[in-house]
Amino acid sequence: MDQNAATVQDCVRAALAEDLGRADLSLDADVTTRLSVPAGTRGQARLLAKATGVLAGLDCAVAAFRMLDARAVVDARLREGDRLQPGTLVLTVAADMRAILGAERTALNFVQRMSGVATKTRAFVDAVAGTGARILDTRKTTPGLRLLEKAAVLAGGGHNHRIGLYDQVLLKENHFGFALPATYEEVVRRCVAGQAAPVVAEARTLEEAVAAVRGGASVVLLDNFRPGESLRAAIAAVRSAAERLGRRVEVEASGGVDLSTVRAFAECGVDRISIGALTHSAPAVDLSLLVEGLH
Repeated sequence: MDQNAATVQDCVRAALAEDLGRADLSLDADVTTRLSVPAGTRGQARLLAKATGVLAGLDCAVAAFRMLDARAVVDARLREGDRLQPGTLVLTVAADMRAILGAERTALNFVQRMSGVATKTRAFVDAVAGTGARILDTRKTTPGLRLLEKAAVLAGGGHNHRIGLYDQVLLKENHFGFALPATYEEVVRRCVAGQAAPVVAEARTLEEAVAAVRGGASVVLLDNFRPGESLRAAIAAVRSAAERLGRRVEVEASGGVDLSTVRAFAECGVDRISIGALTHSAPAVDLSLLVEGLH
């Protein structure tokens, strides 16, 4: 089982246990359904979109139904990244009715949340179409759901930045502040020499951007530069410094980016644009589970 599949299983199990109030996921814990639906009743339901968007989190919904009924037959009608319109059929499920009702809210919560991330990402990706700039996420994710949310970014056409603190060096303002009296370039050089992972260095001025290149950074993150001449000048300085050293250095923009400004950033010539709002501010996409009947 790969890491993402294991994460889906762990997150869905934790969510179901939270809702049922029991780690063993006993359906008897659902007081309402236990009292109203006869044991052994099997039925069917459909998961439908009620709004426009981009689908993500489908594997979580499938896992929720199957976790409460190993005999559940789930027929997914779409794939991750597919477009949603009101009335779009996402999946059908045939299973123990108590399991369907027990998994309903967990399945919807995951799909609505992840589809919201994918939808917001797609809006940014569409906004920079044709410029060559890539849209990246950040670590501003819901605790415990990072891998799921980053998978949703991919479903929306975006790209993942580092997954966590362990897979990439990302030097930010506070790192440089605590590294004094070392110079900016010395700090970057120390990190480049210390390990094999790519080094991304945040720069707040043109001088810092050039120092990052001299220090060996793979990516220079231009933080809180506004679109316009200052950003273009910083990009040109990075590329000129990299060319003199015979290196390829990517330029990333971050800070102050929203849908009204993202294309202006992209048209300045950056390679990457990182946006925390993809995950921390994405509104959920509305979906609904409708019971079709018994079978």
